[in-house]
Amino acid sequence: MSLRILLLVVLGVDLAVGEGWVYLEPEQSLRVPDGWTQTGRLSGDESVILTFALKQQNVEKLRDLVGRVSDPDSPQYGHFLSLEDLGALLRPSLDTLRTVRTWLRKHGVQQCDSVQTGDFLQCEMPVSTAEVLLPGVKFHRYVNGDSSVVRSASHYSLTPDLAEHIDFVGGLHRFPPVRKALRRRENKVVGIKEGFHLGVTPSVLRERYNLTSSDTGSHPNNSQACAQFLEQYFSQGDLAEFMKLFGGSFDHRSEVDHVVGQQGAGRAGIEASLDVEYIMSTGANISTWVFTNPGRHESQEPFLEWMLLLSNMSSIPWVHTISYGDDEDSLSVAYMQRINTEFMKAGARGLTILFASGDDGAGCMEVIKGKNAFRPSFPASSPYVTTVGGTSFKNPFQVTYEVTDFISGGGFSNVFPMPDYQVSAVSHYLKTKEKLPPDNYYNRSGRAYPDVAALSDNYWVVINRFPVPWVSGTSASTPVFGGVLSLINDQRLKRGKSPLGFLNPALYKLQGNGTLALFDVTEGCHIGCFDDLVLGQGFCAGPSWDPVTGWGTPNYPELLKSLL
Repeated sequence: MSLRILLLVVLGVDLAVGEGWVYLEPEQSLRVPDGWTQTGRLSGDESVILTFALKQQNVEKLRDLVGRVSDPDSPQYGHFLSLEDLGALLRPSLDTLRTVRTWLRKHGVQQCDSVQTGDFLQCEMPVSTAEVLLPGVKFHRYVNGDSSVVRSASHYSLTPDLAEHIDFVGGLHRFPPVRKALRRRENKVVGIKEGFHLGVTPSVLRERYNLTSSDTGSHPNNSQACAQFLEQYFSQGDLAEFMKLFGGSFDHRSEVDHVVGQQGAGRAGIEASLDVEYIMSTGANISTWVFTNPGRHESQEPFLEWMLLLSNMSSIPWVHTISYGDDEDSLSVAYMQRINTEFMKAGARGLTILFASGDDGAGCMEVIKGKNAFRPSFPASSPYVTTVGGTSFKNPFQVTYEVTDFISGGGFSNVFPMPDYQVSAVSHYLKTKEKLPPDNYYNRSGRAYPDVAALSDNYWVVINRFPVPWVSGTSASTPVFGGVLSLINDQRLKRGKSPLGFLNPALYKLQGNGTLALFDVTEGCHIGCFDDLVLGQGFCAGPSWDPVTGWGTPNYPELLKSLL
């Protein structure tokens, strides 16, 4: 048996489809996540929606362009592309479009929608057609509480002449990750002294990050957004109540201006409420959008649906925060590389995309029996997003300096190489940190994250009209940092400047020059593998950049000064 065939057997790939076929995502995990139960095979006349990611042209030109428009020292800094210009650069070749469309029509697939950039096709078809189009595919339904999805229990394949025109097919694999904000009870405080607080609220954040009551937005062309996936809804009534309780003396809005997608029914979720309430209280008085995807069709991949929306809207907010992630090892390389290109597209348009670093510390996976390694998270590990870690107050009931929140995700990608903008900062950490985990636990040459951090512990949230305490996670720190960047965009737009766009090149450059724009977090470690070698510990914070809290947390006046 050849090594290639042996590998496919190990990965569970169905070899019955015959030699000569190409598996675009052979390493894509088919494991059914905890909480999902298979309820049976779909009948041939049921319908599915598949998304075909078509091969783009000029990806290297795009990579070069993003570097130039994101580098403050470049003459092209801030000269972003329109969606139309981006489409002209990346649109698939006529050969790709002709080959794929002819193939689909040959199988009777007529109901297809594209996007403005022309590089995705989303097609509805019967299950029987999909299983002929993609040999190896077998569709089953899976349920998790009130949610249901349709996914293939086996890998798919394409003929070689088609495989050279398609990056991956969406709607077959990848269960929606369910990320929930954490509830952590603090020790009871008996009696409240002056200077103490009972948890993080907008006023506490403003005091810590040096935001005054006048630090609010007012530019008519400024906007910000957060995205929700899989049965997570916010409530306009909860938002209004939150602002009534915690809005303080600063100007703010009590309603989301635009909801893109269907809100769905049911009770509001802590995750969605947290995102909306804190991006709107930190980025106060700035027009806010919510992208929501409750799963209108069972074969949709909600995160992929959000990416398609970005490729199909000419006018969208400048800052996007997303509290979503999955393990790198559960995703195919083809999928991650293409999504990474989608983040490049966002950067070329001037969008700032922030992702939560996750709430599992360094993570842990068993590589072979008895041997572990840390487990990176994606999209946190993408070189083209800004990833936000988490911190706690040194004294949880006072506005003190910050230390590492032990759950804060961080580490090194096993897929993406370290980008040039962070080589100096990360090398300094690896050379000067006295105690590091063993080398075989992480990839020293991979993209390192997070880039920045904010408080992630002990928040107050209003949900279903009730104030709820002790909510924690990088799902909190991410919208907070996003709101701060929206305020900076507001000031840049008032001065006739471009929005920040992809932040990392400017961020690493200014911090490398020793500014006071971020509060350096130097204490604490996050969790890792609970084994005999690392004893539950991942990486530890240190001076300057570290893979737990990045460069640190925002000092608004200095960060504003640096980024203006």
